[in-house]
Formats: sequence, C-alpha cells, structure tokens
Amino acid sequence: MNINNLNNKKSYILNEVKKSFRKVKEENPLTYCITNSVTVNDCANAVLAIGGSPIIAYNEEEVEDIINIAKSLVINIGNPSKDEIKAMKKACYFANKKDIPIIFDPVGVGISKLRNELSLNLIQNYNINIIRGNMSEVKTIAKLFNLNSLKSDYSKSTQEYKQKGVDVNIEDIITKENILENGILVKELAKKLNTIIVASGPIDLISDGEIIITISNGNDMMPKITGSGCMLSTIIATYSGVNNPLISAIAASLHITIAGEKVGKYKKSTAELGLGTFHQYLIDYLYLLKENDISKNARIEIIE
Repeated sequence: MNINNLNNKKSYILNEVKKSFRKVKEENPLTYCITNSVTVNDCANAVLAIGGSPIIAYNEEEVEDIINIAKSLVINIGNPSKDEIKAMKKACYFANKKDIPIIFDPVGVGISKLRNELSLNLIQNYNINIIRGNMSEVKTIAKLFNLNSLKSDYSKSTQEYKQKGVDVNIEDIITKENILENGILVKELAKKLNTIIVASGPIDLISDGEIIITISNGNDMMPKITGSGCMLSTIIATYSGVNNPLISAIAASLHITIAGEKVGKYKKSTAELGLGTFHQYLIDYLYLLKENDISKNARIEIIE
C-alpha cells in the first residue's frame, strides 16, 4: 500500500471496504466450505446473509469439480475426521492450482497433536492466503513455526502451551494494554508465513506483514455464542472470492462486528437480550447491514 499518510491510508481502506461490500452482493461468489460440522449451518447462513453462495462438501471425490466453480475455499479444522482431512488437502491442492484464495481457520490448534500436525502440514505445503484464529491459536501457530520474537510467556514447549479448548485463553484476550505486543506478533507471523493473519477478539488485529490494522467494533456477546469465529472465517472467504486478501479480511471483520453492535443497540431498545436472541439476530443484521453503516461505524486504526 504505497500511501504515506496514515489518514489517507485509512480513507483508502474504508473506500475499498465499501467497494468490496458492493462486489460481494453484485457477484454472489461461490464459497466452498470444508468447515466445522458443529457450526456449519451458521456458516452457510452467514455467507447467504452477506450476499454470497455457500457450498458445503466433505467428499474428496467431488473436491476438484467444486473447486473448478468456486471463488474461494475456507478450511476449518474444528472437528476433523480422516476423510475430511483428505478432502482438505485435496481441496488446497486444486485451489492453489486454480489460484483461488484459501482461508484457514486453525480451530483448537494447540489442544492436540492432530491439530498441530494438520495445521503445520496445510500451512507448509499449500499457499494459504489468510489465517484467521483467536489470539491463543495465533500464538500457537507462531510457536509451531519457531517465531524468534516470541516473549517468554509464549516460549513454552508445544506440549506445554495448550489451549483450554477451542476458546481463547483468558491471558491471551486482546486488550488496549497488550495490543501493541500482540500486534507485533501478528505482523511478524504474517511476514514469516507470507500471508494475512487475522487475530479476532474484543479488538481484532489484522496484518499483511507490513502494517497492523486494529478494529475495535463488536459486542461482548459474540465470543459467548458457538460459531462466531467460524462465521467470521467463512465471511472472510466470501469477501476473498471477489477482493484482495487484506481488504477482504478487514471488510469481513467490520461486517460481522458492526452487525453485532447493531444487534445490541436494537434489542436493548425493545427487550432483554440473551445469547439465543443475539445468535438469531446476528444473522439478521449481517443481512440488513448497509454500505454506509460500515463507514459510519468503523473503529479502525493503523499501526506501522
């Protein structure tokens, strides 16, 4: 991004985000999802809500045919079976051959040898355009790739540094106090792996290895519902079908976090908001969000 002034960069990014929002709705990109069976319905509905078209398929025999018509591929290891892993690798192979973007969601990397080895295999052997995870997952991948800048807190052995499950560890939650430290890690990992890294949380961190983008939108109920992270990864993939990876990651993150904010504002004015209601209305607001809602509500900053 050859723009010197930070304000100009921010304006440029938001303008590109608005254009990408329109392109998704105009082009209705087909998003191939090999995703978490726990959240597959949410992911499919999220793609439809923003204007894309999802296809969910796990059988390796049809992978090549689907890749030939898809605009992007999302790989999510939330509940990996042997057959699903075969389909993931085959899909990545043909996606690279066709040069369609791959978005990787390393759900629960760090909790098992299987997830660690699978994540390493996919990242090392295929061109992954975007990796989206919570900060614990991002730190685990950094550890697996021996990132030299890891602080002592993260320098435990892979066996020692494990997630509590698929959720972020409390000490890894992105806050204003640790945003710079985590941002540097995200940036250095993006540079090392030559990809876009998206660390989602109360503050989202996005980097292409050159700049760090922070997004402070969202609703504190989002991490409490099953599937918000999986939905984000799938939305990123849908945007990636018609846009460049960095803008896609930013646009998708803004889309879902601003939708979450709007749910909170709407329900507070009408009724008490519980997790079930929030879950339901999040899909509604992914669909209802307008182009101008993003430019009006985006809380985005750039760190260099």
